[in-house]
Amino acid sequence: MKVVVLTGPESTGKSWLAAGLEQQFGGFRVDEYVRWFIEQNPRDTCLADIPEIARGQLQWEDQARAQQPALLILDTHLLSNILWSQTLFGACPDWLEGELLARHYDLHLLLSPERIDWTDDGQRCQPDLDQRLTFFQATRDWLEQHRQPCQIIQGDWAERQAQAFAAVARLLAD
Repeated sequence: MKVVVLTGPESTGKSWLAAGLEQQFGGFRVDEYVRWFIEQNPRDTCLADIPEIARGQLQWEDQARAQQPALLILDTHLLSNILWSQTLFGACPDWLEGELLARHYDLHLLLSPERIDWTDDGQRCQPDLDQRLTFFQATRDWLEQHRQPCQIIQGDWAERQAQAFAAVARLLAD
């Protein structure tokens, strides 16, 4: 099983690319639990919600891993929970990083916020490019610090799709 994670700031095409990768290569896609959580709990999310959100994301991921698909595509993983918790609340439950590091990921596709427009979808909160660039850099720093396999995806929508498809094709050819 090869595991690919789409990560990075909001409004960079993660969900769109995850769906495209699943359509192109098959496998199994795991969506972003926090979106479901927010739809079920239409209020401001708080620090006390982070453990439930993280456990939900882990449960979805672990259920998909148990099916042993040839390709597992994660629209996100705990790194986003960690960074959003730190960004929004200045703190994060300590156990999240250990749970994240306990799992194997073959490739992280880190999406840049540059050269595409931010789109408000009612859940997003960083319309400012500088904020999204800060989040991008924090994601990159964490991946590099923990020696996680990563490819930066950038450019317009067509370029992003071509880069992501090529990266996954290479991964599957190994």
